[in-house]
Amino acid sequence: MVAACAEPATSGPGAARIVDVWRRNSYCGWVTVISAFRGDITTLSIDAIVNAANSSLLGGGGVDGAIHRAAGPQLLEECRRVRSSVLPDGLPTGHAVSTKGYALPAKWVIHTVGPIHDHYPDGGVELLRAAHVNSMRCAYEAGARTLAFPAISCGVYGWETRDAAPIAVQAVIDTSLFYPFDSVHFVLSSDDALADFQNAIDTLLPQ
Repeated sequence: MVAACAEPATSGPGAARIVDVWRRNSYCGWVTVISAFRGDITTLSIDAIVNAANSSLLGGGGVDGAIHRAAGPQLLEECRRVRSSVLPDGLPTGHAVSTKGYALPAKWVIHTVGPIHDHYPDGGVELLRAAHVNSMRCAYEAGARTLAFPAISCGVYGWETRDAAPIAVQAVIDTSLFYPFDSVHFVLSSDDALADFQNAIDTLLPQ
């Protein structure tokens, strides 16, 4: 049984508009719900959440630190095992790896490393897209059907949410054709970020 994601508010201040997207191929049909809302990603009762990690996988600031604190020390222990056995040089930018969620309500944490904007002439557009695509693939293969992203590479990594949001949303739309989730959510920490992601959803998935 796939755990249901807590629905974001659909009315009132800061409400998110939920967009239903039909995706069909010759084998099956499904609906992926894509939404953006403001909240705390560590509190979601959902199959998997994405961690905007650094390549060390050993925790850090921002969302990364918050997820490690909420998950408890077992998450760090598993990340250390992953580093020693699978990723001795760290997690490459744009790649993803899964761990258990431990004390989090989420079953799994999908760790990905977004690009640092100033390290690439174009900010690392394809790597930002890859971080979303590979996170969805990794989560789906773990068994997740509901997934939440933070604003990957925004903040200290230098991406503006108005620039990152269309790349992130388009990546989710495209990847849902191959990995059909029940729902994918962008969980933002500010009203400005929410507005940028909601605008991307409205533009790329018009009603």
